[in-house]
Amino acid sequence: MEQAQPPALFSKSGFYGTLMGWALKNPQFKTRLFRFVDALPTLTSGDEVSRHLHEYLDNDEVELPTLVRATLRAASAAGGLLGGGIRANVIGMARQFMLGKEDREIITPLRQLHRQGIAFTADALGETVLSETEADQYAAQCLRLLDLLARETAAWPGPCPSNISPHGVLPQINVSIKISALDSQIHPADPDTAIQKLSNRLRPILRRAKDCGAFINFDMEQYALKNLTVRLFKTIFAEPEFAEAPGCGLALQAYLLDTEADLRDLIQWARDHRRRIAVRLVKGAYWDYETIIASQRGWPTPVFTRKAETDANFEKLSLLLLENDDAVAAAFGTHNVRSIAHALAQADRLGVDRRSFEIQMLHGMADPLKAAVLQLGVRLREYCPVGELLPGMAYLVRRLLENTSNEGFLASKFARNASRDELLRDPKTITESTGVLSPEALHRGMTAAPQILPFTARSPKAGETREPSEFRNEPPTDFTVSAERENIRAAIQKLRAQLGQRHPLVINNKPVNTSDWTPSLNPANQSEIIGYAAKATVANAEAAVVAARAAQPAWAHTSAKDRAALLDRTADLMRRDKAALVALEILEAGKSWVEADADVAEAIDYCRFYAAEMRALDRPAHTQSVAGETNLQHWWPRGVGVIIGPWNFPLAILTGMTSAAVVAGNAVVMKPSDQTPIIAARLMSLFVEAGLPPGVVNLLTGSGSLLGAHLVAHPQANLVAFTGSMEVGLRIWETAGRTRPGQTGLKKVICEMGGKNALIVDSDADLDEAVAGVLVSAFGYSGQKCSALSRLIVVADNYDRFLARLLSAASSLRIGPAEQPGSVIVPVISRDAQQRILARIEAGGTEATLAWQGFVPSDANACYVPPSIFTNVPPGSHLFRDEIFGPVLAVARAKSFDHAIALANDCQYALTGGVYSRSPVNIERARRELVCGNLYINRPITGALVGRQPFGGFGMSGGGTKAGGREYLQNFLLPRVITENTLRRGFAPNED
Repeated sequence: MEQAQPPALFSKSGFYGTLMGWALKNPQFKTRLFRFVDALPTLTSGDEVSRHLHEYLDNDEVELPTLVRATLRAASAAGGLLGGGIRANVIGMARQFMLGKEDREIITPLRQLHRQGIAFTADALGETVLSETEADQYAAQCLRLLDLLARETAAWPGPCPSNISPHGVLPQINVSIKISALDSQIHPADPDTAIQKLSNRLRPILRRAKDCGAFINFDMEQYALKNLTVRLFKTIFAEPEFAEAPGCGLALQAYLLDTEADLRDLIQWARDHRRRIAVRLVKGAYWDYETIIASQRGWPTPVFTRKAETDANFEKLSLLLLENDDAVAAAFGTHNVRSIAHALAQADRLGVDRRSFEIQMLHGMADPLKAAVLQLGVRLREYCPVGELLPGMAYLVRRLLENTSNEGFLASKFARNASRDELLRDPKTITESTGVLSPEALHRGMTAAPQILPFTARSPKAGETREPSEFRNEPPTDFTVSAERENIRAAIQKLRAQLGQRHPLVINNKPVNTSDWTPSLNPANQSEIIGYAAKATVANAEAAVVAARAAQPAWAHTSAKDRAALLDRTADLMRRDKAALVALEILEAGKSWVEADADVAEAIDYCRFYAAEMRALDRPAHTQSVAGETNLQHWWPRGVGVIIGPWNFPLAILTGMTSAAVVAGNAVVMKPSDQTPIIAARLMSLFVEAGLPPGVVNLLTGSGSLLGAHLVAHPQANLVAFTGSMEVGLRIWETAGRTRPGQTGLKKVICEMGGKNALIVDSDADLDEAVAGVLVSAFGYSGQKCSALSRLIVVADNYDRFLARLLSAASSLRIGPAEQPGSVIVPVISRDAQQRILARIEAGGTEATLAWQGFVPSDANACYVPPSIFTNVPPGSHLFRDEIFGPVLAVARAKSFDHAIALANDCQYALTGGVYSRSPVNIERARRELVCGNLYINRPITGALVGRQPFGGFGMSGGGTKAGGREYLQNFLLPRVITENTLRRGFAPNED
């Protein structure tokens, strides 16, 4: 190793050597370079390659070496000619790490490995599996790979030396499988269905492996799939048919905090089943992803946050594997000399034969190290990805990131020329001063619960004086945790035992019964009555306004601190009852598990966010500093508010509007949707339990057309907050604008209405991400969101490829009642909504082509609407312009990105919008030109979080207010400026 030549990627000579060298030195350049490489599969011409290369790298923001800059300028000048050459060269770089797709491309390097005494494991690469058709194709690819390897290895002269173990001769054929590629619909809340579907696709592969004497490994992917992968492994290899063959193993990741527990569990499983299994121990390849996702969701990070911790854990787990050599065959997947040396030393100390375990390394990496390992008499296996090179770019980017990581062994050895002592340093001895844990802290880190990575809710800009909010979003429930799933099941069961109760009005915190009661029905079962809601009269509405008017002055004089504390207590109660609230939303609003959970979390967020914001607003703000006077801005409550909520976010939005009004010192009449009154009744009970004074919130359930119209027109109402359709919203604007006798001021209207939201798929979009994002945006909660995608605009160059994958993926979506945890397409809210949407779909068939329509269960008691995708949709059609509020997607082909923006902006609404693109220039254009209140780039256009993505639109989507934003509370307040002359007979006191 000391005298070894650096691998080609670290050679100092040549253009690519210069590229990699600069990537090691310049993180910004590395990010842009690898993003360009990742975009290559979608670039269909040399001109496109040249354009993207220029956009990513040839600009003043990126510092470049002279050679690289000159080459990029030449590529830009030569256009398509040199662009095609760059594409070919990147494919050549990919060949260093991947074998290719054709038989010859696979067999030739495997023969060479065999001659060198190196065993292999082959892994089929490909696009992210988004449909059941693609899952079938992956399974077929695995079968073809097994057949090819069986034919080839049958002619090899004897076993590979690296397959000869003291425990016997191992199979020549070794194939690694990605579980996520065998089922496009793995749902965290429904692992049982996933296990069933995965097993069905795995069994033919395992049978073929038995027939040809192959060994099967399960790769380990993202943490969200870890428990499922381990469970699947233990389930299917315990089946009698596979209890003895084929040989089996799986990968475990040392960077995960709970890998030790998983390893001990697998060791015990192997002993119980008297079967020696293989465990491939790796450091882990998804560290950035895991830490980012955990931070975004507010979950404990599942990985060690420092490299030395992972290295130390790798050594700890290596020792555990070697101590149980009789039950597990260890495979140490690493290029780190220290990690390898540790395994060898511990094996020698324990008396474990060096050929009882193996070292695994990646194809195309660390060739000098491989030669050294073979010289030590250790078995060596190479991990060989197989597949098309361009679709495998994601794998290439991971390898490039690994090679250019400043903490990685290969870069340390061959790029930074680190000393032997540095390379072999014990990770447990690295001190805090070097950026990793001391031995004591490291020990604590390995035994402590996962930590939540800190993040800043908002970074204050220069010149700002206001403190950032202390607010943190409520984490969504992690349904990969079995206890969380059981909580929801138990809550649904408990709720079912309480259905059918009567829920009265609440005025002055007292129940008020009425003569008429309205049943609230389960959208998935119209014969199931969730409860009965009192049907308020105009007289009840008058009583509610009187109660609010009487309570408001005292509430306004209650300190902002105490009002905010009320919201915090309400949030605490919501968190306590989260599972029960989720269950109620599942049954009454027909929301899926994940959607219902998100709605409850959002309601908690509104309470906490507005409480924090009110505490900040309560501090008077200086307008200008002038000698001799003070100028302070204060806020006053507006008075009595009318809150009219929707059914699609029955807890979150109703809570948001009500809590904003209340914390600002207003008293309100709360009128929920007719479709979800029981959820509103539960919210009211939580407010009362939290200590809400009588009359501050008064609940009216009943007819929206009757009660809403009366309340909006009421002369004693000072503000109206509404979320719902454009039709109703415009009537509210009009009604509130009329001044009536007894009215003492102009009404403030906070009105959030609908949308006809557009998303652009650019010619270079990542199809894996775009297809998944479109499905979530268009069909989540069956499209019953004001933010839902309803207009999809695809640039022509990508249209056919994208549409084919979209239709296939859509046909794989699971349709069923919200109570089933894996359902994506659920029944719509009511029979009226069902009939209205079905009529719109039928009319749409006269305007455009119905390209796909899903099959829904034939359940007369459920309000199913078949999800539908229309193509060839004219821009002026009703399909393209009118809000439908259901699982209906209109797709248009754009001639260019310019045309796509024009189509997207040709709309009366301006709520949400999105773009999937990997062109920096087009992304910047979207930022500047797309007309919408919330623009999402390379992600779904639904799922805004309080404080993170303040939500609201303009045009016919609303008045430009942003729910969950820092300015939102000001809509419920009146600004006042108080100026005081502090000059007294020529003397001004020092205010400091």
